[in-house]
Amino acid sequence: MATGDYRLTGVLAFLIVACTTAAGWQGGHHPQKNAPSRVVQPTLAGRANTRAAAIGVPSPEPRATPDAVAGTPTPSPGTRSSCPAAATACVDLNDDLTWLQSDGHITYGPVSMEPGPPGTRQATPRGTFHVQWRAGANYISTEYHVPIPYAVFFAPGGVAFHGGSLDTPSHGCVHLDIGSARYYHDHLPTGAEVVVF
Repeated sequence: MATGDYRLTGVLAFLIVACTTAAGWQGGHHPQKNAPSRVVQPTLAGRANTRAAAIGVPSPEPRATPDAVAGTPTPSPGTRSSCPAAATACVDLNDDLTWLQSDGHITYGPVSMEPGPPGTRQATPRGTFHVQWRAGANYISTEYHVPIPYAVFFAPGGVAFHGGSLDTPSHGCVHLDIGSARYYHDHLPTGAEVVVF
């Protein structure tokens, strides 16, 4: 291939990515086409801020289990036993930790998270849930009009894992840093079990 062909290929690849991003293409779609959605595509003005937070953030590599990395938050044995081995994602509301697992072995995390404030209408619900759908990088909450990048919806009422502040309580969702939110989005398939305790 000649040098000009490589440049043309690179330009075409860039244009395809730019066009699909500008058009708001998302890899996941809501499975219920006629159901009302609590999220909408951002306006063109709002996309710049969302994209700045989401584009160029690679999905991080799986984090080693807590025993392998010093300084990584470690759930206690009692906490780990609160999340059944069948669960793919675990959310510990007492210690503000979440992790992904396979057959009870941690495959990613634990990572810090920020839930909805306990004892309020916006508390993150406890229970066993299943991933309903994934919204992608450029969605905005229709109820609160804020970006919810890499949202993974798992509980009734629009509760999701998504990128958000780790210093400000959520409106019931589970805020993650943007890299962890993208990893959860990329590794939690529809139907995956989520246990919040």
